[in-house]
Amino acid sequence: MQLNFRKSGEGPPLIILHGLFGSADNWMSIAKSLEKEFTLFLVDQRNHGDSGHAEEWDYQVMVEDLKEWMTEQGLEKAHLMGHSMGGKTAMNFALSYPEKVDRLIIADMAPREYPIHHQTILEGLNAVDLEKIKTRNEAEEAMKAHIPEAGIRQFLLKSLTRNNGSFAWKINLPVITEKIENVGEAITSKNTFEGVTLFMGGANSDYIQDKDREDIDKYFPENHVIHIKNAGHWLHAEQPQAVVDTIKAFLK
Repeated sequence: MQLNFRKSGEGPPLIILHGLFGSADNWMSIAKSLEKEFTLFLVDQRNHGDSGHAEEWDYQVMVEDLKEWMTEQGLEKAHLMGHSMGGKTAMNFALSYPEKVDRLIIADMAPREYPIHHQTILEGLNAVDLEKIKTRNEAEEAMKAHIPEAGIRQFLLKSLTRNNGSFAWKINLPVITEKIENVGEAITSKNTFEGVTLFMGGANSDYIQDKDREDIDKYFPENHVIHIKNAGHWLHAEQPQAVVDTIKAFLK
């Protein structure tokens, strides 16, 4: 799988993986604040951003995508960070290929199973008739009935692009719609990652709870768990400076 990525900065390599419906661009502002200390690799996972589309879409294939990509880039080992879905990819990768991960950062995600709660977003995305719309405003109007939050609509519209004069989604919407259950899967590895791991949650988010400590300790025994104040699930957008400061402190 050909993965699109953005590279910047200099120093020890740090790979960042975005969440569901997102792309590498979501982390550009964070990356710019880290460029003096690290070489940043912002990677689009399959079926997202400008990376390739495929019918196969689960954590196993995304882990293998990342392993292949690291080999192509000549990266034997790197710090690895993932947010939400990207966090699950990062966890699975570290458990499968621990020798390739230096320090691990998981942003607002735990090893447990999550119930699917993206149905309204998928309904809104699928409500957009790509063959009929002429403007991005028309696309947003089609989404409103299902997605009332303007901020979420604007985030999703970042994946809407023009292709040969007509609109198209960068995300592989049919496959994501069909296989959305895969995103919520729990970690089931028999391995542990012995490297130092940071679980960085949002204080206003329920993605990392007290009940998750057992699984976190089981798979990532050398862990630290913190919560960023005044931040929800999109902690990097809501409290960017706190996230940058936390990353720098942990990796140094």
